[in-house]
Amino acid sequence: MSIFSIGLSGLRAAQAGLYATSNNISNVNTDGYNRELVNLSENRMQGVEVDGITRQFNQFVATRLNAASGSYESLETYYSQVRQIDNVLSDERSGLNAVMEKFFGALSQFAGNPADPSAREGVLGTASTLTAQFRSFDNYLRDIETSVNSQVKFEVDAINTMTGQVASLNEEILMARAVSGVAPNSLLNQRDQIVHELSQKMDVRVYEQKSGSYTLSLSNGSPLVAGDRVYQLETVTDPADPSRVSIMYNDVAGNPVQLKDSVFSRGAVAGLLEFRAQSLDKIRDQLGQMVVAFASAFNEQHMAGTDLNQQPGQAMFSLGQTVTNTNLQNAGTATATTTITDPQALLATGYDVKQTATGLEVTRLDNGKQVAATFDAGTNTLSFNGLEVAFDAGTLVDGDRFRVNPLREQAANFDLLLTEGSELAAAQSNASGDNRNALALSQLQGDLIVEGNATVSQAYGAMISSLGNQINVVQANMAAQQGLTEQLEGLQQSESGVNLDEEAANLIRYQQYYQANAKVIETGSTLLDTILSLR
Repeated sequence: MSIFSIGLSGLRAAQAGLYATSNNISNVNTDGYNRELVNLSENRMQGVEVDGITRQFNQFVATRLNAASGSYESLETYYSQVRQIDNVLSDERSGLNAVMEKFFGALSQFAGNPADPSAREGVLGTASTLTAQFRSFDNYLRDIETSVNSQVKFEVDAINTMTGQVASLNEEILMARAVSGVAPNSLLNQRDQIVHELSQKMDVRVYEQKSGSYTLSLSNGSPLVAGDRVYQLETVTDPADPSRVSIMYNDVAGNPVQLKDSVFSRGAVAGLLEFRAQSLDKIRDQLGQMVVAFASAFNEQHMAGTDLNQQPGQAMFSLGQTVTNTNLQNAGTATATTTITDPQALLATGYDVKQTATGLEVTRLDNGKQVAATFDAGTNTLSFNGLEVAFDAGTLVDGDRFRVNPLREQAANFDLLLTEGSELAAAQSNASGDNRNALALSQLQGDLIVEGNATVSQAYGAMISSLGNQINVVQANMAAQQGLTEQLEGLQQSESGVNLDEEAANLIRYQQYYQANAKVIETGSTLLDTILSLR
């Protein structure tokens, strides 16, 4: 054992400590950086030995933080989307309640003086404003749906980029370990930071292999990254509904598999899909339900009267078409069309109709529950909830699906059909001054025409109230999730974060350590010179 070799080992250890400390200080503000520590051990032949520089990283804490931040990102994305609808509904200028009140107010004036041309023009004017407001709100919802489709595509592209980066880093880490035999901390930090960012996009599961490589998978177990191989996602037109996009997964064999929304339980993608299914679709269906109930009841009553020209009343409002989409993956050739048979029996939801071995099954899209339906083999029609779905002569194969959206397009084509005030049917006879039909029309404001248990105003109020409750729940969950995320971030920083005061103390300690070992070498040199001078 040599005093010089002992001193040199101490110098090397001090240099390693100074290197790690300076690296910690310089990366104090670097996202994803984990504090490094020097591991020293005794070497009886050489003094002290540097076993390596390890990073302070706790996989358990990181996994919990990724899950918490992903859940928070999902709620925040949902909240930012749903607030767009709430801002319009709660605005008195753009809300629907005010224009409905004005329309029925004009009807009351008309009923009081049915022969007054200005009263008739007032009804037509407020009716035109009413239909335009419904169409405007529907266009706004359509724009939001288009935006959601675009955002889903953007997030999926970002996910594919990140999974590709993880696969590349897996390969680089394995190569670095093979060459140097030590863990490349910088690459490990980069990979964990990307996984953290990926967790804010979607629910991803992380498994570390013995080799140090990461395997990433979806919540259903399907792999996203395995070593240096990537299984990418893609957005395509939904086979069941061409108005929206769905997410496909390319499996091990390269076959595209459509992923259910439930696979994305956390992250921005989950927030977008949840908003689309639970809020956007629901609001559009409720809007269509109000339009169909109101227009059908109003047209029926108006056609029971007589106009100023002694002619039977015409339909006053137009309605949109029901939408029935044949799933693009169907093996059969049958197509279907849907007709509304009872407007008051309509529920604010769409349906999934599926051919099974036992017959046709109908499932609600809003809650996933099956609906009792009656099939007439003679007319080849399926009846349920105020609807009649007619199938053509094509073949139906087990597994064939049809998406029925009877209300989604109703508000888009809601318009006033009358152009002249004289066409308003105020009377129920040809007698002068007869206003009985005008009174009956104005009384529709208080009739329970929506699902047979609510007025149009009550249905609109329930829609606003339901949306408000959703927002309150999301806000409460966001606050709780934010608190949990901040706690986990604090826990991670206490273990992996850089403390400048501690690092400054380490800097002084390693500097003194270096100087002391240099002194040892200097002392050894002095002793050697003294011994040599004895000759």
